[in-house]
Amino acid sequence: MSDKIIVPTLGESVTEATVSKWLKSQGEKVSADEPVVELETDKVNVEVPAPSNGVLEQIAVNEGETVNVGALLGMINGSAKEAKEKVSEVKSYSPPKKETRVIKEKVDTKPKQVKPEPIKNGKKDTSPLILEEDTLILDNVVETNKTKLEKIKDTEAIFSPAARKMVAETRLDPKKIQGTGKHGVILKEDIMSLMGSKPSPSERKIKHGPEERIKMTRLRLTIAKRLKEAQENAAMLTTFNEVDMTEVISMRKKHKEEFQSRYGVKLGFMSFFVKACVIGLKNFPAINAEIQGEEIIYKNYYNISIAVGTDRGLVVPVIRGTDEMSFADIEKNVVIFGEKAREGKITIDDLQGGTFTITNGGIYGSMLSTPILNPPQSAVLGMHNIIERPVVVDGNIEVRPVMYLALSYDHRIIDGKEAVSFLKIIKESLEQPQRLFLNI
Repeated sequence: MSDKIIVPTLGESVTEATVSKWLKSQGEKVSADEPVVELETDKVNVEVPAPSNGVLEQIAVNEGETVNVGALLGMINGSAKEAKEKVSEVKSYSPPKKETRVIKEKVDTKPKQVKPEPIKNGKKDTSPLILEEDTLILDNVVETNKTKLEKIKDTEAIFSPAARKMVAETRLDPKKIQGTGKHGVILKEDIMSLMGSKPSPSERKIKHGPEERIKMTRLRLTIAKRLKEAQENAAMLTTFNEVDMTEVISMRKKHKEEFQSRYGVKLGFMSFFVKACVIGLKNFPAINAEIQGEEIIYKNYYNISIAVGTDRGLVVPVIRGTDEMSFADIEKNVVIFGEKAREGKITIDDLQGGTFTITNGGIYGSMLSTPILNPPQSAVLGMHNIIERPVVVDGNIEVRPVMYLALSYDHRIIDGKEAVSFLKIIKESLEQPQRLFLNI
């Protein structure tokens, strides 16, 4: 009995995937629920398990091919036990020993004549013939490379098939064509160069440098598509502000050891920003909303998407219900999603349901940027690196740790006043962190 391996449901709005890698080879034994093939979607990689115990009988789709949800990937032969027994029987079989005769070849330096094939019972004797030693030496075969090239050039073999056709069509004199191929073989590019065409790839390489062409992954293609759509479909605008991080840094320094000892996780900056964003979103619901057709959907829940950079590209897992979370809960989720993203274990469900996005370019050294929207969301907050800058405080110039903030938003649904006021709330909440605990 055979069981089908099919493409599972991949999540909301995901209808197709690319076969990234077969984890098992055809004919290999597999166990039920054991991953056999890895699919790459536009969001995450998904491992498809074996539906039953058996042997991978058929691979229906090769690596790199695109498949739709419900498509056949392969077949599992459920009679693995029987197959195993047969294999063991074959392995246990030992053929009877036969006497083998070792024939030592005599080396005779004397030339031996070729004997005619004797006729036995109307059939030719198929025993090997011993030829005269001199017949194995062909005249003019052992010669220098230079001699070989000279002889090759005197034959029609100096042309590649494409070059031979072009010479016949153009009636060019072969003697005037300088071959650049192996052993002086004339290539198509050599003829084109002689005719005044574009420079050959070799010439281009010398002029511009070596190049490498690699097919984009499905994730990278989707990122490019979604970012372009965000620019085309939204009236995107960015507003900026700066925040003095002195109080937040002081609070982290004072309580980080006790915090880590109690909760088993470090106290980072992200929890402060998430809490500040929740306060801002509650005050300005349009920033937590989205447009669907001719309607605005206001979301009374606060699922914050955190952008995480990986080797495969940018993924944005979602921390749900952040308005009801503690600082420790937020930091634990940030660590978990960061590890899952880097290990390629992010699931479709981890990426869905976000209402607002935070991206931190500061960890890579970015001073200032204009983040792009994460559709269908209407706004995204960009964090940047913290740099000590001279700041006027009560009429005095002081050196303070300052971070620039950037809020990109869809101007169709969010007015400039709301965007600026939202950033102001973020600034005030971080410069006076006690406000975060008072929810004001």
